[in-house]
Amino acid sequence: MTFPRQAPSRTPMRPAPGSGFMFAFATLACIVGLIATYYYFVQTTTGQFIDESALVEAVDIHGPAGKAATEFLDWLPTISLVVAAVVVLFVTVIRRRWTAAGIAVAACIGANIATQVLKDVLPVRPDRGVVTLELNSLPSGHTTLAASAAAAVFLMASPRWRPMAGFVGGTFAIASGVSTLINQWHRPADVVAAFLLVGAFMVPAGWLILRLGGVWNVWEGFGKHVGSARIWLTLPVVIGLASAVVAVFSLASIAPGPGQSDSTTSYFWAGISLIVIAGYLATVATTSLFAYAARRRVPASR
Repeated sequence: MTFPRQAPSRTPMRPAPGSGFMFAFATLACIVGLIATYYYFVQTTTGQFIDESALVEAVDIHGPAGKAATEFLDWLPTISLVVAAVVVLFVTVIRRRWTAAGIAVAACIGANIATQVLKDVLPVRPDRGVVTLELNSLPSGHTTLAASAAAAVFLMASPRWRPMAGFVGGTFAIASGVSTLINQWHRPADVVAAFLLVGAFMVPAGWLILRLGGVWNVWEGFGKHVGSARIWLTLPVVIGLASAVVAVFSLASIAPGPGQSDSTTSYFWAGISLIVIAGYLATVATTSLFAYAARRRVPASR
């Protein structure tokens, strides 16, 4: 028995009402967060001390972890570019999403150019009595590359695959940032700033892609497909909360008081936790934002 083919839907697809404000707010939040990160961790004594202490303490666990981190960082540019190029080209050619691909790639390139520009134009670290290199290392270029490549894949994925793409891409970006700290290439704030900078470029790019409409940007909600299972939101939340506990414990253990410890890695673990929290917070927020915006239909006008 044969069934007649269903005619393709002519219903125009648009983002959910009010989501434009949410995307604008998310972009502004990334910009404000970037400015605040720079000001606190570069311009203040406390911020410099926390950031630099995490970098210095990385020496104590460099060993095998440092060797693995170095190898990963050496391969990072190639991995990022190859994975992003393969996915974007595959989706573009097979699904014919040419305009969406152009927007995603342009945002990715813009984020990486902005990172290098900021490194050159931002003032060097002022002398606040903390022994540190004066040159500006914020934001992290390696983290920007990894995060922007992952974000480009996220934007090109259909809504039912975006939750999984967000978790996998966020994990990849976090691993990149953690590796730069272990290898003593960057401070935690450099990595967080890279996350925020990428968000400032990729969030508005995502809004433009959603505005293009098209059946591919509509889905049935969480739990209808393996790529949109709720586990992809649950995992980063659980890991983020666990990291918050580690950060609080690490900083509390070295706070002045009767229970103060002589740990030489507390700031390092607090810095790692900051990177994980920031990375997965961005993952959950972005996935939720796009999930809400992509699932609405606008009835066709007559």
